[in-house]
Amino acid sequence: MTRAAEQSLPHRSMDLLSRLLLPPRNGGFPASPSHEELSHQLAQMTREEFDDLVSLSSLNHVMVRGLEVFLHLVRAQQNATRADWAADALATERARIAIAVEFLGEICDAFAERDYPVTVIKSLDHWPDLGSDLDLYTTAGPDDVIGLMRDRFNARLAPRSWGDRLACKWNFIVPGLSEAVEIHMGRLGQTGEQVAIASSLLDRTRHIMLCGHPFRITSASDRLAISTLQRMYRHFYFRLCDIVDSAWMADCGAIDYENLRSLTQGADIWEGAATYLVIVSDYVESYRGAGLDLPAFVREAARFGGDRIYYARGFLRVPILPQSAALYTSQLAGTLGKGEFSSGARLSLLPWLATAAAVGQKLTGSDKGIW
Repeated sequence: MTRAAEQSLPHRSMDLLSRLLLPPRNGGFPASPSHEELSHQLAQMTREEFDDLVSLSSLNHVMVRGLEVFLHLVRAQQNATRADWAADALATERARIAIAVEFLGEICDAFAERDYPVTVIKSLDHWPDLGSDLDLYTTAGPDDVIGLMRDRFNARLAPRSWGDRLACKWNFIVPGLSEAVEIHMGRLGQTGEQVAIASSLLDRTRHIMLCGHPFRITSASDRLAISTLQRMYRHFYFRLCDIVDSAWMADCGAIDYENLRSLTQGADIWEGAATYLVIVSDYVESYRGAGLDLPAFVREAARFGGDRIYYARGFLRVPILPQSAALYTSQLAGTLGKGEFSSGARLSLLPWLATAAAVGQKLTGSDKGIW
């Protein structure tokens, strides 16, 4: 993405968050006009502008990381007022996360006690930030999972949308927990078409300890595959956490690109995964001066890059027509070409589901019950 393309993003808070979280690769904020501009912007920030920054950072799951850098910079300026704003917001967010992670740990422990295989997906990818719900994947059956959640946590089922039913996921409302618990059972993907990835997902997990609880989390390749499904084939937008998380994995050498290609080719989403990585690389390059060190075969497989994304309604948007539609068509053709007619039939419902959601949004202001 060029600097001109970056400047076409009209939201000052998104630009500020990006500069806080994607500093130049030489290790911080050098003494340069851009650094002076950033320092001046922080020093002059109004309470309304700060609240907007906090709201956007929460929406993009980067509040803790963004405000930690913000707090460091304003403290260096001896700007006590804005330091207090940031410290208070951080304390509130960390308290929310502590409660959520405690519940998440107890839920995973309860699954383990009943020998139900389970792994956390997505939710811990942003650590020390946390998303707006708690996502799990299990191969246990719906009756078993619903019984466990009701018996152990007095949870009730949230209403299921058409998309939820196709995707084989259930949302639970747990007393004392502000986040919903979203549990995917046996399938992944917006229409539950992803059996290939789901069937071996648990075999590739690794174990971590966090806040005194053991968790199973997904491999780097699975993280990127799931992110690709979300961003390139369902939501058509990036959260800033997707950029930051993926860049961190690339920088620390956690991504096995050959393995990622093999995994996503089997799921017919390799071109989407390659495009996802090139978009991340282009966006990162526009802020820190260098993109990701991607293999040539990744760039060659990408359908488009970061010059096509744009800011709207809190997120970095991916164009649906013709770019994302072409990825969907390729996925559907690949699925049907392998004779996976059940998954193909599910995938073929996606345009109708998206259309119904768009109509519902236009008529009622909500796509609730559909998407």
